[in-house]
Amino acid sequence: MNVRFVGQQGAGRAFSAGGDLKMFYEGRSSDDSCLEVVYRMYWLCYHIHTYKKTTVALVNGLVMGGGAAMVAPLKFAVVTEKTVFATPEASVGLHTDCSFSYIHSRLPGYLGEYLALTGARLNAKEMIAAGLATHFVHSEKLEDLEKQLLNLNTGDESAVRAVIEEFSTDVQLDQESILNKLSTIDKCFSAETVEEILKALDSEVSVDGNQWIAPVLKSMRRSSPTGLKITLRSVREGRKQSLQECLKKEFGLTMNILRSVITGDVYEGIRALSIDKDNAPKWSPATVEEVKNEDIDRVFEPFTSGHELQVPSDDSNRWSGKHEHTVYAKSSQ
Repeated sequence: MNVRFVGQQGAGRAFSAGGDLKMFYEGRSSDDSCLEVVYRMYWLCYHIHTYKKTTVALVNGLVMGGGAAMVAPLKFAVVTEKTVFATPEASVGLHTDCSFSYIHSRLPGYLGEYLALTGARLNAKEMIAAGLATHFVHSEKLEDLEKQLLNLNTGDESAVRAVIEEFSTDVQLDQESILNKLSTIDKCFSAETVEEILKALDSEVSVDGNQWIAPVLKSMRRSSPTGLKITLRSVREGRKQSLQECLKKEFGLTMNILRSVITGDVYEGIRALSIDKDNAPKWSPATVEEVKNEDIDRVFEPFTSGHELQVPSDDSNRWSGKHEHTVYAKSSQ
């Protein structure tokens, strides 16, 4: 291929707000109607992480969930004063997906668990400090930066970096940034279970300077209890898993959740937040204490080798594993 350089940019006010939740909801009564979309997204995630050509994302506006998975792994991720990052999947009964059990588990301390379980938002300065982005450029300069990058006509990494640095500005965290609370985050989110994390947060909320914890507790208690437990376990496992292992696990989790193996929370969450917009989901079970460990185990049961995500093991078979070559495509013919 003669591709030298790849650039990514959002088509509207957001870079990407993530997957189409309404599509999942509309396919809830059909057997695996979304499987091909899910499979292709996870397969793409592997290639975004491992793609060797120089890739730059110009991220202006929302970048969430699966959209953020197209940014965080890149050599160059340019963010602006309008950029907002979040991984809010647990709030609707999903899990931290699209390689984020790999990404979040490699952030400083237990910041990944905090972001995954709370859906908390980060601004551009915080993304850079956490290692989720590389450069800050004011939004009014993005168009000129894009033109300069295209005029380079090269994918040379040093040349691309030099152009970006002409437009970028060094930034420092705001004093009130959540990243300045990492010691408390680590203290609470290092706990073994969701119940223990909530208990730790409860004990810290009254401490002077910890006013930020009250909305965190409110957010977590509003989220799907099952989604929280799946998410915590997935990120914790991700600490010891390779990228391929994380992606295979996450593909299985996503399909088991969409198949309502243990609960239909994902569809109730989407209904409440995106369809009816009453913001009053009725979770089943309703509390984290009622979620059974054996049910969580069922969601994590690995697929058989023929039905798991087929991601390449090395560069020699880099483009293998496409959906059209799997048992899923053959069974639908």
